[in-house]
This record gives sequence, C-alpha cells and structure tokens, in this order.
Amino acid sequence: MRSLGGIDDSLKEKLTADFRNADLSNDDILILEYAEKITKNPSSITNDDITRLLDFGFSQSAIHDMAQVTSYFNYVNRIADSLGVELETD
Repeated sequence: MRSLGGIDDSLKEKLTADFRNADLSNDDILILEYAEKITKNPSSITNDDITRLLDFGFSQSAIHDMAQVTSYFNYVNRIADSLGVELETD
C-alpha cells in the first residue's frame, strides 16, 4: 500500500523508528546520517564527515546540496514551530 508522497507505510514506520534499519542503500544512509548530524548538532560537523562523503563518491556539489536542503528544512520547521503553525491534515 502506498501513502501520501509515494512512501510505503512500512518503510515510513522503519524510517521513523531508525533509518539505519530501513532497508536503504548505503548512499541513503550516509546522506541521512549527515542530515541528522546537521539537524541535531551542526557544530559537530568536521572535515572527517566531509571526507567520508567524498570517499564514498559524493561530489562537493552534492555535499553542498545536502547541507543546503537539510538546513533549509530545519529553518522552515523552526519558523513554523515558533509561530505555532498547524500542519494541514491532507
């Protein structure tokens, strides 16, 4: 069964519980680990984090995009939360 956004409900549950156990590719797990670190503790990002992504084959441009997209959504969510914006039900 597919749900909103085309994500399988069981995959959504696995992603919510722990994305590392959600049958994702190594690429996807690395991206999500980087996004998680940016979200939870951005000042902890080091050259080792970037080197790990580069060594796995991500370009500097791709890493830049990961940082930009993650940071943008963090920003938008913080603005919405701080203003008490309610999620739409549909």
